[in-house]
Amino acid sequence: MKSKLFQNLSANTLQLAINQLAGLAIFYLLSTGLDKSGFGMLNLALAILMMAFNLLSFGIDQVSIRKIASGEDTGEVVSLYLSHVVLTGLLFYGLLLLAYWLSAANTGFFLLLLLVGAGKLMIYFSTPFKQAASGLERFSLLAGMLLVSNLVRCVALTVLAILHLISLHNAAIIFIAGDLLELIITVIVFNRSTRLPFRLIWHKQKYTALLREALPQTGVNLLTSAMARFDWVFIGLMASAVKLAEYSFAYKVFEMSTLPLLAIAPLLIPRFTKMFKHDAVDTTALKNLFRAEMVIAAFTGLVLNVLWSPLIDAVTGGKYGAVNSLTFFILTLCIPFLYLNNFLWTIFFAKGEMKLILKGFIITFTVNAVLDVGLIPLFGNPGAAFGFLAASVAQAIFYLVHNRIAPLNAVWRNLIICMACALLSGFAVSQFGFNCWLSLIVAALFYVLLLFLTRQLKAGDAKTARIAFSA
Repeated sequence: MKSKLFQNLSANTLQLAINQLAGLAIFYLLSTGLDKSGFGMLNLALAILMMAFNLLSFGIDQVSIRKIASGEDTGEVVSLYLSHVVLTGLLFYGLLLLAYWLSAANTGFFLLLLLVGAGKLMIYFSTPFKQAASGLERFSLLAGMLLVSNLVRCVALTVLAILHLISLHNAAIIFIAGDLLELIITVIVFNRSTRLPFRLIWHKQKYTALLREALPQTGVNLLTSAMARFDWVFIGLMASAVKLAEYSFAYKVFEMSTLPLLAIAPLLIPRFTKMFKHDAVDTTALKNLFRAEMVIAAFTGLVLNVLWSPLIDAVTGGKYGAVNSLTFFILTLCIPFLYLNNFLWTIFFAKGEMKLILKGFIITFTVNAVLDVGLIPLFGNPGAAFGFLAASVAQAIFYLVHNRIAPLNAVWRNLIICMACALLSGFAVSQFGFNCWLSLIVAALFYVLLLFLTRQLKAGDAKTARIAFSA
């Protein structure tokens, strides 16, 4: 019988694959259907809203997963969190309306912000149910919640593209419809599947206690929300919408390249929480898991860089490929560091070391913000990418220095070796005149050979993976 871990991983990977493919189609349709200025303005609005709604959660989203995974009353946690999102969401949208009413200039952008923001407000209202499903390790249920919006948008935009009717206004309306439908379906499937009672409740003491517990994570959310799209907003405001369109295209593909990380990360929080709660830490399994993550992360960067310019220029009519080659290469160097940071962050989070996490994100944000301000005016989009890389490296160093699980102190070696194998493989094939697909095959074979020579891949890894999934 398949283990629960394998079932959860399969469900989460399936929904992520569908969501990423739909997201890629949406991004492609918008990037080719809108001019660069309109596409950049839409991405600026999305960046601002993403930062805002991530901040408004006050860190309760992650804390709620941990509380539910540790066995606390799910219905009460959902109810308290639901009250929080309704209160803060309506307050934020009210401020947006006031800003639009008072605005004498840039009303076109404010209107776009209001329209897209209405949809994102619906997504924000649905987060307590999604976090509860994650904490309960009900990833099949979570998959059903997460698929709706992107599928609706993808189908609707495809129809508009066929009819040559893609515009900023129509795109905003489609975003609202998809997000509203996702909220409705999320509430319905959660209620029918869990049968848990939930309601809007205002219990001052319990809500205050929840905020106090989430306070360190609130600081983390403040910094991660700003860092996640700080470069987008800075480029959009200080450079131009065209430059933002180019950078956001590269960054979006980079984000989508972390699909394997997105598949496994939600599974690690409840697993690691239970592991450290019962003091049952299997360091050998942790090291094997991290080594596997590094192999996947470096290979992802190799594949993307081999295919980037010829493939992207072919599908976007030369708009976003070669012009982004350096920016994209720098961004892909971040991928292994993102895996490392998520791995160690999850361990710290499961152990409740929230102040340590907050300090790490303060350092990370400071490095990113200072370099963005200094490098973007001088080097443009590559400067923004380098700022993100430097921030990722700084966060990794901080986490490694503060790691207290001795067998994990040397995991950075796996990162360096796998990255070196990928870089060497990519450089080697670039010296020949192969087409991109033949280059990819040769680079992949050379990469695997180097991994075996450096013992990052071992003959017994397949057996170890089977044992892990059957546990």
